[in-house]
Amino acid sequence: MSCRHLFACLVLWTGLAAQAAEPPISVPSPHAIDIPKWFSESFLELRDDIQDAARSGKRLMIYVGQDGCPYCQTLMQVNFSQRDIVDATRKHFVAVALNLWGDREVTWLDGRKLSEKALAAELKVQFTPTLLFFDEQGKVVLRLNGYSPPDKFRAALAYASAGGERKQSFSEFLQKQPAAATAPTPRLAFASHAPIDFSKLFAASDKPVVVIVEHGACHDCAELHRDGLKRPEVARLLKAFRVVQIGFVGTGNVIGQDGKILTESTWSREQNVTYVPTLMFFDTSGEEVFRNEGYLRPFHLATTLDYVASGAYLKEPSFQRHIQQRAEALRAKGEKVELWE
Repeated sequence: MSCRHLFACLVLWTGLAAQAAEPPISVPSPHAIDIPKWFSESFLELRDDIQDAARSGKRLMIYVGQDGCPYCQTLMQVNFSQRDIVDATRKHFVAVALNLWGDREVTWLDGRKLSEKALAAELKVQFTPTLLFFDEQGKVVLRLNGYSPPDKFRAALAYASAGGERKQSFSEFLQKQPAAATAPTPRLAFASHAPIDFSKLFAASDKPVVVIVEHGACHDCAELHRDGLKRPEVARLLKAFRVVQIGFVGTGNVIGQDGKILTESTWSREQNVTYVPTLMFFDTSGEEVFRNEGYLRPFHLATTLDYVASGAYLKEPSFQRHIQQRAEALRAKGEKVELWE
């Protein structure tokens, strides 16, 4: 046992002894959302955490969450209620929780000391939960931006725990996974499809472009079409965009802005698509300005579209603050805001 961990044990023992002599008091958790007891009580010296994990044959997994986040709650209550997911996570990773808006001091890999919220801003955390998986040298080998349902979370654990980054990208790894048993993803009548020439599309478009990358058979893609895209607010906001639909494992031709001809699947890999459905947002010049690559309920789907369509991303770099501002504005107008409905 290291001196650092021995000290932690002594502090814990001293605290328990004090509780026996004094009435218990309620101490607010420094974490966002109640985390499982098997998460590490880290000193947030991340280089040490990586080294300690490596000595036990594990890797470091950092979770960034926030209070009031239904996706964080779902990660904890759905994913981490499943025994195989818990067993795999505990076997292969040391899990450390950070609060998106927290003030605890974190020692980053380069030795700088930052608050949790300052580190989250530097890491450009736009969605919660965000999970970072580190290798033994401190390199981020996988990043999940947003909530991944259990089937996709299992794939992420398998990739990050087995050193999958040494063999292939996570995008390529996902393309080789068996397709889900669900109905084929519908083709959107108002969208452009392969074959598609992005250089011509951007030259002719006076609207921003949203590229929806989907698998031909995926539960979350089917839900997006069945629920999210049919909401009146979402349909209205989509009219501000030129919409393109790309198959994650599709064989149609895509001509990139550099003139190179690729298949849809190769284009998706080169764009590092790590979740389906992914929404990629481009301005009229063809520059990618925002991306959603996690599970979204309709309110957050609409807010994502609004963030780009309104140009709010140019003034407010934090998508989380835009969510708060939009929710407050809707409530001020007497509208009901349902984060998970």
